[in-house]
Amino acid sequence: MGDPHPTPPTLRATALGRTFGRGPGKVSALGPLDLEVARGEFTCVVGPSGCGKSTLLRIAAGLLRPSTGRLEIRAETDRPAAMIFQDYGIYDWKSVLANVRFGLDVQRVPRKDADARARDWLSRLGLADFADAYPAALSGGMRQRVAIARALAVEPEILLMDEPFAALDAQLRTILQDELLELTQTTRTTTLFITHSLEEAIVLGDRVLVMSARPGRILAERRPPFARPRSGDIRDAAEFAALKRELWDLLRGEVRTEAVPA
Repeated sequence: MGDPHPTPPTLRATALGRTFGRGPGKVSALGPLDLEVARGEFTCVVGPSGCGKSTLLRIAAGLLRPSTGRLEIRAETDRPAAMIFQDYGIYDWKSVLANVRFGLDVQRVPRKDADARARDWLSRLGLADFADAYPAALSGGMRQRVAIARALAVEPEILLMDEPFAALDAQLRTILQDELLELTQTTRTTTLFITHSLEEAIVLGDRVLVMSARPGRILAERRPPFARPRSGDIRDAAEFAALKRELWDLLRGEVRTEAVPA
């Protein structure tokens, strides 16, 4: 028997669509698309380049308006979402501490409390010794840790991540995947994570959604068969390899479709 009072999803998209341009040059980038993300769930979205994954995330962040349909976030605060970009999005002229504290400053959190929260997240991400450094002195992986710390310091109800590890080398990417896995299993922050990497999606996700070629729609949903808490060791499991093959079989035709000029 189902729950008579189910918890509403944190994020719900209904017949969501987005076009760019007008007239003959108009491009349908996304949808129509229906999507729900449950509270505390880590949902990964994979799909071919140009299928509207980032457009979906930017609509969720309030950076774009949908052309059709709607996207709702059920939240208890005025600024429920924090976004992490592929290109770090941190400020070169601010110290590491000031970068992590930035969202707290915007929320007018008292400086003493903001500094304490920022330093706590720097410590969790192994950056405590770099609080007074500037981004130019940091490696790519360290910059992305700063971006993650800044997002989590504001204690968001939903975390929006747009291919945050895409620019990193394979070894560093694996390390940060494992660190993010450990962090999000502790915080249970509702997360919508965009990636090209099937491996990344399986390691991190409670659910993996496969999108079609443009205009992006949800083609399939898979749930990795690994209980939480989990670790990066699941990469060695036979079930991991089988699910990765299955996802690629779903995605292969869409990648080819996107590669063929209209």
